[in-house]
Parts: sequence; structure tokens; C-alpha cells
Amino acid sequence: MNTLTEKINHLNQLVLDGKVMDAFELYYHPEVAMQENEQAVTVGKEENRKRELDFFSNVTEFRKASVHRVAVGENTTMVEWEYDYTHKVYGVRNYKQVSVQEWKDGLIIFEKFYYPN
Repeated sequence: MNTLTEKINHLNQLVLDGKVMDAFELYYHPEVAMQENEQAVTVGKEENRKRELDFFSNVTEFRKASVHRVAVGENTTMVEWEYDYTHKVYGVRNYKQVSVQEWKDGLIIFEKFYYPN
């Protein structure tokens, strides 16, 4: 897979198949920084791996994930997701989220998630 379109579509399919951490290992840069809305940025693949694993370990029921739109630009991709799940900390969550990815060396170097609080 060479183009960003191919990469983001494959990443999305891995997520839809329940292979979120496989997507993370395959497509995220060792120096990746990730940010939820305007919260503090989490820097580094190891720290973001821990953050992701912590989040998913608290999901008690996963009902739905779907992709509504994908946009690809120069070293940037954006995906509109819809999620429906129950989380131990956040309770029942059903919302749309936009994820914006900046790519470097064929990997995601920065990702920010925009969603309602």
C-alpha cells in the first residue's frame, strides 16, 4: 500500500474488523502525538499504546463503529466515524467523531480527535 488513500482505507478496515491495535502498530509513527479535542497531547508510541489499551480495556459493550466520510490531502487524512458503545468510566456513548491524521514517512505522526463532550 503506497497511497494515503490505500493506507487510511486499510487502517479503517482494521478498526472495523476489531483490530485497532494491529492498525496502531502498522500505521503509527514511533514519535506519534495524539490529542483528544483540546486535552493535553500524548507524545510517543509507547504512551499512546498505553492510552489506547486503557481505553479499550474499559469498553464493556461495543455495538457499532462505522465510517461516514474519508478525505485525503497532502500528508493529511480525515475520517468521520460513528461510534456506539458502553464504557466503564464514560457510560453509554453514541456519537460522531472526526479524526484528523498528519502523515510523515508513510506513518501517522499526529492525530487529533474531534467529538462532542
